[in-house]
Amino acid sequence: MNHTPSAAEPQRPMAGPDSGRGGTPGSTPSIFPKRSVLAVLVCWLLVVFDGYDLIVYGTVQSSLINGTDWGLTKATAGTVGSMAFVGMMLGAIFAGRMSDTWGRRRTIIGCAVVFSVFTILCAFAPNAVAFGGLRLLAGIGLGGLVPSANALVAELVPAKWRSTIATLMMSGVPIGGSIAALVGIPLIPAFGWPVMFLIAVLALMVVIPLGIRYLPETLPSEESGTARDKEPVGFGSLLRPPFRGLSMLYAIATLVTLFAWYGLGTWLPNLMQLAGYNLGSALTFALALNLGAVAGSVITAWAGTRFGPVPTAIAAAAVAAAGLLVLVTGPPVAVVYLMLVLAGVGTHGTQCLIIAAVATHYPAHLRGTALGWALGVGRIGAVAAPQVGGLLLAAGLGVNSNFLAFAGAAAVAAVLLGFIGIKTSSSKAVGATHV
Repeated sequence: MNHTPSAAEPQRPMAGPDSGRGGTPGSTPSIFPKRSVLAVLVCWLLVVFDGYDLIVYGTVQSSLINGTDWGLTKATAGTVGSMAFVGMMLGAIFAGRMSDTWGRRRTIIGCAVVFSVFTILCAFAPNAVAFGGLRLLAGIGLGGLVPSANALVAELVPAKWRSTIATLMMSGVPIGGSIAALVGIPLIPAFGWPVMFLIAVLALMVVIPLGIRYLPETLPSEESGTARDKEPVGFGSLLRPPFRGLSMLYAIATLVTLFAWYGLGTWLPNLMQLAGYNLGSALTFALALNLGAVAGSVITAWAGTRFGPVPTAIAAAAVAAAGLLVLVTGPPVAVVYLMLVLAGVGTHGTQCLIIAAVATHYPAHLRGTALGWALGVGRIGAVAAPQVGGLLLAAGLGVNSNFLAFAGAAAVAAVLLGFIGIKTSSSKAVGATHV
């Protein structure tokens, strides 16, 4: 794709003359500048903690139901689990827009501070209401971090690597989830559920100072009179031609994908305990899901670059749906582990690829807003998933009802992504000359 530097992108020369945005025509960048590498690594570490804070509730859910006097049931536990996703919906929508106007660095650091502080405070919650409120506030920071970090990273790497790096960046979410499952196996029995939330102090004391040191500011230029300065910005521009149709499809595809991914992340340990496994075994199933998602980040990064993010996302969503349907048949334990790995590959891989597609489709001045829009609307699925899972169990429909619901969501994602593929092919990716 062609790219013409504009006054709205004064930060991009920091990527160096060999970054693919400048330098000799036809040249191929061989390495990223050191500052860009460090900034990308810091963003990835923050996404790891983002993923940890998201998945940690699933690891402590049964402890909160059975080990506290909060009076939680399966249905109310699902509602509490949804509170973080409500906050994430608000954070994703507003932080994406803020990062396009106030700057990526300030937005990223602000979101990281918010989710770290309120996650730590969850360890001291006296009741379910306070806990849910703290999870909501933490969710605002969690939801704002991902679109802002992805928008920054997209501006620090050569355009040809943007899709790959965006996908690999999101590997931090399941890695964080894997860490939550791993540390939960020894720590929860030994110290109780609150210790899982105290681990967020590492982000506050270590990673955020690294962000203050190494993240560059990418606030758009104050220069005026350029063509870019006259282009419309904000959510309204996403819902007008030429972006309206794809903006809606990306948002709904994100919604159903996040319904499947976070539904599994929230309920899987509890589902496996209900299926007759002890806590340690249930957490190893969660670990398999998250390790599959880590592998999915790498596999889909390669496949997305080779075949395109949207075609690869269609295949990933279909794999997730198939894997979850197999679980309904009650297969042997080894097959359960394999299907959960495939579910992790498919659900999280699909979401990574959607983010990569959005990051490459929209012009730079709308990139953060577009990512915030897709992830913000998509969080409706994340909000609904814990509640739907709890209500299905409370209604006596059993463990398989959850797997069927999440499999159906993955199948719908594959269909919607098919429409996106058709639309982008026919329209030649409207706006591609800007990205």
